[in-house]
Amino acid sequence: MGQRKRILVACGTALRTAKVVAQELEVALKKRGLDVTTQPCRASEVTGLVDETDLILTTSPLSENVGIPVIQTLAFLTGVGKESTIQQIVKTLGS
Repeated sequence: MGQRKRILVACGTALRTAKVVAQELEVALKKRGLDVTTQPCRASEVTGLVDETDLILTTSPLSENVGIPVIQTLAFLTGVGKESTIQQIVKTLGS
C-alpha cells in the first residue's frame, strides 16, 4: 500500500450523517486496497480542517474553494451512482 490518504467527509449540519458516510467510504476504499483515514465534519468546519487533507467528500455544496479536490455526492446516502463515485475517488487519490 502507498501513503495513507486523508479524506474529510462533510455534511451540511448533520454530523451523524457524515459519520455514516465516512464509515461506509472507508470500508469501500479499504476493500480496494487503499490506505485511508476519514474524518467526519460539518461543511462549516471544512476550512479549519483542510490541512494535510487529500480529498473532501461532501453531501452539500461548499461555499468556498479550499484548494484541494472536492467531490459532492449523495451516492453514499442513496446508493445511486455509488460505484462510479468510488471509482472517481480512487482516481482522484491517484491510485
